[in-house]
Amino acid sequence: MVKAYLKIAIVGIGVAGAYLLARLKKEHEVIGFERSTEMNHDSICAWGTSKAPMQEFAKKCDLDFNDYVIHDGKNMYIDMNNSERFSIKLMGLCTYNKIGLIKDMAKGCKINYGVAPKLENLESEFDLIVDSTGFHRSYLPRLTKDFHLPTFQHKVVYENGVPFDDFYLKPFSSISGYFWYFPLGKNMAHIGAGDKNRNHVTETNSFLEKYGGKVVKTVGRPIRLATPDLCEPFYHGKVVGVGESIGTVYPLLGEGIIPSMTCGDIFVDTLGNNELYRKRVLEKFAIYSKVLSFVRNKMNNKFGVMKSFMDLLAIYRYMKKNEKRFGMEIHMSDMMKVAKA
Repeated sequence: MVKAYLKIAIVGIGVAGAYLLARLKKEHEVIGFERSTEMNHDSICAWGTSKAPMQEFAKKCDLDFNDYVIHDGKNMYIDMNNSERFSIKLMGLCTYNKIGLIKDMAKGCKINYGVAPKLENLESEFDLIVDSTGFHRSYLPRLTKDFHLPTFQHKVVYENGVPFDDFYLKPFSSISGYFWYFPLGKNMAHIGAGDKNRNHVTETNSFLEKYGGKVVKTVGRPIRLATPDLCEPFYHGKVVGVGESIGTVYPLLGEGIIPSMTCGDIFVDTLGNNELYRKRVLEKFAIYSKVLSFVRNKMNNKFGVMKSFMDLLAIYRYMKKNEKRFGMEIHMSDMMKVAKA
């Protein structure tokens, strides 16, 4: 691995970009670039994650993740097409102050907000350019097999009581996406949805109309579900992609916080050896291709329990083995309910 002092540009100061600033700033010169202004810097993410892995990531940045936790979940309510509601016991799933953690991880680093620099300008000034621009993948070659879902979200304040006291999800027909309700303290929540069939805005606004609440912020953008094996190349010239730009979003849940920070760790460990980085990313996220196949077959009404049972079993074993990473108890019976929806 390269141990030489490097001047590194990190473009896109989301969770992956900020984490890399924190991990690299002691040994290299790192400068961040963020296309949003500092005032408008926000995230479509509902701020949901799992405490155990996040505590480890935060320690590497000399931070305590517990300082950022907003809501510590106990149960997640799941509605299956309005015909059945069941709950999943949680074991660490929480919401947290994502923007606060991002800012603290990036503390002490120079960040140029409201800037989307040209590649040629970065190449002339920096030894290495990290593309952590997420879905936009601004500095890597365009993908030929991309797959994404549109998403939409409100941050809502409830003055007369919240609709739910904990996490709530409603998968759409054929798992074309799902609606989410993530608590943010006593009187606030993120409500939103992502949907292949583009009913995400309608579903979100229908929930808002039914339960009320005051919208204080609205965001929306696509989220990449294409997995790393579909997102090559990971590097091109001086540019190396990290996080969602190279497909580190878990397709079944649309969750990319922990996978993107895991990808960041791989980047730091292999710094200077792009081919080793590529190999380790593909190995670490190999299961994601099976998960995406399951999701796409469900979306396209091509899924059969018997036909796809081995893939479903592999996904169950992976999630069961990593319950703390997902922050919830994993049961085959619950997966079958989703699979048969």
